[in-house]
Amino acid sequence: MRKFHTLKGGKEQSYNPKLTAARVALAKTESEIEKLLDTLSGANPLLLQYANTRIEELDAERQKQLRLVADLTANSVSASQIDSITGYLEDWESMSFDDKRKVVDILISQIDATSESVTIHWKI
Repeated sequence: MRKFHTLKGGKEQSYNPKLTAARVALAKTESEIEKLLDTLSGANPLLLQYANTRIEELDAERQKQLRLVADLTANSVSASQIDSITGYLEDWESMSFDDKRKVVDILISQIDATSESVTIHWKI
């Protein structure tokens, strides 16, 4: 944590290309569902069966995309969060365990530890 004396750099811009791509894919899927629903008026039972199957597939894809957007949103660090933890990083050694945990929760999404290595997945 010493190398993060102050947090600046990559997060000054709020643009996240993965989040944008996920939102675009979600909008495209939702649009396809709406178009399919709009064309179903007056359809025969066989066409309704095929359309229903396709809508179920699209809805499953939509749910997956919603989870991805939620995960990407949750794993991003906002400028206000960076501002709130900068002071803590200046005095890391004397901070309480709970304060350290709060800072780590903001900065780290996952830690993979084995007997041979430790891998930290940063949000920043």
